[in-house]
Amino acid sequence: MKKLFYLGALGLVLFEIAKVYFIMPMPGSQAMDSLPIAYFFHQWRWVFRVVFGLLLLAGIVPALRSPRWGRVAAVVMLAVVGGITYLFNVEMTADQMFLPPTLRLADAQANVVPADKLVIGFTDATGAATAYPIQYIGYHHQVRDQVGTTPVMVTYCNVCRTGRVFSPLLEGKPEQFRLVGMDHFNAMFEDVGTGSWWRQVSGEAVAGPLRGAQLTELPSRQTTLREWLALYPGSQIMQPDSAFAIDYADMDSYDVGLGRGPLTGTDTLSWQEKSWIVGLQLNTRAAKAYDWNRLKSERVIHDTVAGQPVLVVLATDGQGFFAFQRPHPTAVFALQGDTLVSAGQAWRLTGQAITATTDNLAQLPAYQEFWHSWRTFHPYTTRY
Repeated sequence: MKKLFYLGALGLVLFEIAKVYFIMPMPGSQAMDSLPIAYFFHQWRWVFRVVFGLLLLAGIVPALRSPRWGRVAAVVMLAVVGGITYLFNVEMTADQMFLPPTLRLADAQANVVPADKLVIGFTDATGAATAYPIQYIGYHHQVRDQVGTTPVMVTYCNVCRTGRVFSPLLEGKPEQFRLVGMDHFNAMFEDVGTGSWWRQVSGEAVAGPLRGAQLTELPSRQTTLREWLALYPGSQIMQPDSAFAIDYADMDSYDVGLGRGPLTGTDTLSWQEKSWIVGLQLNTRAAKAYDWNRLKSERVIHDTVAGQPVLVVLATDGQGFFAFQRPHPTAVFALQGDTLVSAGQAWRLTGQAITATTDNLAQLPAYQEFWHSWRTFHPYTTRY
């Protein structure tokens, strides 16, 4: 019977470790296609716990009645089981490691966020605008808000350098999401209603009852706060939550590529794993990556993706980037300050026409990411 005690204890320890191993950035875990087994362990976790727990209980009395060193070994094993269970279900759960903030917004006059900080910005159809500093949402991974009349779920994965804004509505109803872990280094969220897992980089449900469903992505921009306020002077800005001051400090240099760890650091050379790119995705099979170093050098890139003439632009601050449809394949654009000009016509970097009788430029979805992330989730991508 003592063997049942140790079999149950060992089973519980290995199960709790495995359940976390496959969805956290541990050695080797993110390089394999471990999502099915991770979700299996998650869904059946109480079955595993009950089975191994019953084995442990069946043998606990004989184990504790063993001679002295046997009793000591049994007590140590119980302590290990308790410690591992606590560690891997409280301390090392993603939603407990990265707690949500108390969201506080301010206008430009009351704002305390430095102007050179990168933000993910969103504007709704009413013209309301809000900026979310990457330093803060990169720690929390998601922030829920309402901009104008639009509910939003602003997300960021600092291991992939991916910012996305989604509608948090499923079948027209608001849903709650919690950070559950990651797959191939990209954050995953679990919805409370169905327990499905959703990938941050795409908004796709990749496991669970809603597998294959898609969150509606809302168009966003990544710029410095200074650039954002120049474009949207009436914008609200997310302010720091003082409860997370130490955590935000660890992200202070992330904007400029000086992450304080191997997962968030930057390769300064082009086309390395942690090199920055700007990615464009025009449809489910047409994507292209633009080297950040080259964009900094050229500032305006004319290209064609899937037959569509496109324009990729870097603002004068060397941080904010924008992508548009070119109205004609032969149209050539230049930057004068932060104004786009072509053939006597002019546009703001929002795509809004400045000159009369000129059409606005259509914005394209463009993202700054680590090259390893874009390549992983866009395996069909080409490189500029």
